[in-house]
Amino acid sequence: MSRRIATGIDIGTYQVKLVVVEEIVDKRSGRTLRIIGTGLAESKGLRNGYIVNKEEVTESVEEAKRQAQATAQVPIKSGFLAIGGISLDEARASGEAIVSRADQEITGLDLEKAALSARESASPAFLNHRVLHDIPTEYRIDGVRVLGSPVGVKGVRLEADHLFVTCLSQHADALVRAVEDAEIEVVDQLASPLAGANVLLSKEQQRKGCVLANIGAETVSIVIYDEGIPVSVKVFPTGSSHITDDIALGLRISLEEAERVKVGRLAGAMYPRKKVDDFIAARVETMFTLIDKHLKSLGRRGPLPAGVIISGGGAGIGAVSDIAKGTLKLPARVAEFRLSSDTKIRDATWAVAYGLALWGLTGDTDASRRGIGSSFSRFLRQFLP
Repeated sequence: MSRRIATGIDIGTYQVKLVVVEEIVDKRSGRTLRIIGTGLAESKGLRNGYIVNKEEVTESVEEAKRQAQATAQVPIKSGFLAIGGISLDEARASGEAIVSRADQEITGLDLEKAALSARESASPAFLNHRVLHDIPTEYRIDGVRVLGSPVGVKGVRLEADHLFVTCLSQHADALVRAVEDAEIEVVDQLASPLAGANVLLSKEQQRKGCVLANIGAETVSIVIYDEGIPVSVKVFPTGSSHITDDIALGLRISLEEAERVKVGRLAGAMYPRKKVDDFIAARVETMFTLIDKHLKSLGRRGPLPAGVIISGGGAGIGAVSDIAKGTLKLPARVAEFRLSSDTKIRDATWAVAYGLALWGLTGDTDASRRGIGSSFSRFLRQFLP
């Protein structure tokens, strides 16, 4: 029997990460997933997630691929690619359909008609953008909200609210070309915040309502869950490298020194801790203020009992969770990455690549049917009530 293996590819501003996961099926223990290979390389040729030099990006992917192949002892020919950066955006729209059956029972065809109507309403926002995911967030039958799938329920008029997660077409195409130039076929693409949420958030947190905030080098990306469904995906153009800039300017030191001061590797009279902490706190507070404004714009500030879960390379800098708690008035903590002790990865910065590989093994990822009922929305349905 052929082995079931999937590779997740996360191309960040500072690092390229590959994670290779294998599905193991045993008659006694059932089905388990095991990390068999990882690859890590310095990112080159990127700025704010955009490709500025495709050849350098390809070289970085090739280096990470070599490492992953060496540890996994299998050739890597295909993979699942994360799409992130500031080109990631969202659009919302509602669509409706008159129930087609004579007995007024709603079918999958009615859902597709309502989804198409929503897509047409949102189409002005798709200029130069590609729809990565089309996620139904709420259904109403004759004006009454329905929890879960409305299929089989009777009514006259079906309304559907949809979240469209988009990215710049040029950006996605450039990323795919860079990966495929490294001789890795891109099977499908997933928005980075959703890939990270796949492994960093529990079903209970998603159901109760929460924000997953990933503090990267040049961006902060968030995904907001409510009742088990992602209701918003947003990226803000600020990140942990801006903290380094603030320290360098404030203390009048080099960027290299400022980076070491930021992470606590340099101390002394030249680098007063209180002053450094103030620089960090001011920038982190700015990040969470942006998130707070976004929550207010959605009308969802407050009713998120699971609070804010913080991940990414910037999650361990300073008193991040305390600042988040104070700014958003919500519970806050740093994400936990629960893996067995013998795994090849150690922290939550690998969550996106790992989540992609899991999605590749467990989700419906037929890219040819992207759009209405996209791969992620079909994967999502297994978590709906």
